[in-house]
Amino acid sequence: MDPSPADDPIRDLLALTLTSGVGPLTSRALLEHFGSAAAVLDAPIAALREVPNVGPKLADRIRHARADNDPDREIAEARRNGVTLIPRGTPGYPPTLDEIPDPPALLYVKGAFEPRDQIAIALVGSRRCTPYGIRTAERLATALARTGFTIVSGLARGIDAAAHRGALKAGGRTLAVLGNGLSAIYPPEHEELAAEIVAGRGALVTELPMTQGPLAGLFPQRNRIISGLCLGVIVVEAAPRSGSLSTAHHAMEQNREVFAVPGPVDSLASRGCHRLIRDGARLVETVDDVLEELGPLVREVRPAPDEPAVRHPAELALTDQERSLLGHLDDSPSAVDVLIARTGLTASQVMATLSVLELKRMVKRLPGHQFVRS
Repeated sequence: MDPSPADDPIRDLLALTLTSGVGPLTSRALLEHFGSAAAVLDAPIAALREVPNVGPKLADRIRHARADNDPDREIAEARRNGVTLIPRGTPGYPPTLDEIPDPPALLYVKGAFEPRDQIAIALVGSRRCTPYGIRTAERLATALARTGFTIVSGLARGIDAAAHRGALKAGGRTLAVLGNGLSAIYPPEHEELAAEIVAGRGALVTELPMTQGPLAGLFPQRNRIISGLCLGVIVVEAAPRSGSLSTAHHAMEQNREVFAVPGPVDSLASRGCHRLIRDGARLVETVDDVLEELGPLVREVRPAPDEPAVRHPAELALTDQERSLLGHLDDSPSAVDVLIARTGLTASQVMATLSVLELKRMVKRLPGHQFVRS
């Protein structure tokens, strides 16, 4: 399918972002200075050089970007792979990501964002992890997904993959932020995992051109997107020089919460986590440690005017039966027999559902088998 005239703004933005030397900070400075990608590409070299960090060579490349780059080919490649292009400033762009100092000018997304993805947390860690790290990452991701958090990670081997699988296991949402273009999955053995994420359970996300391969220098840049999509970052295992520590550092710079899971004192795989805890990161043993810290932040999340309200995270993960029973509870204690009469459920159904709601911290049990909404 040939690109349509409606693609013109994206075509100009692609011509700009495909230009060598135009990174996130430079593209933001250019777009804020000139107002649009078209205005940037039309600007004379002298005007381009007024923008910080734009020298004569870069100004010349920008001036010839329409002729030298091929945005039509990029648009066609995205369509072939089922990838949507989302420019910053459009309704589909994640609000949390828009707040960071260097947001991507253009996102490539396979799958879809949902309003509830504003309530997200990242789980990251070492590729060379231990069985303890895998077990802990999957357990935390499963528990957080069940309370309604979207789990964000990088699709890498080790902790990242465990985090995605934990979220999927819980029937929750997960976003995978890649350090390469979406024409191929890296690492290749995670193609099946990536397909499962896309199949209605989340999205693959990157800012890189479709055919860009994985390069070591691209992953630290990718990590700012992982933290930028989230309310906080949990580091499960990290050696002293682990790349996942850069995600934690980005989170600190973005004013996000940072959490770290402790490990054995003699484990090299946990030394980076211990350093984070020493420097002020919140120690995480269970999901309650995360919820205690992020609860107030979750209540502050507000949707855009044209989006549905974002509920408390635990409410997002409820079944119809759980939500119905919760609707019959308030701050006044209710006995089990009253709830049976109100809901029309059997005694066993009410007791089982109350137990689940109690585990999700949505209901509090009082003496005398009475219950109130938390």
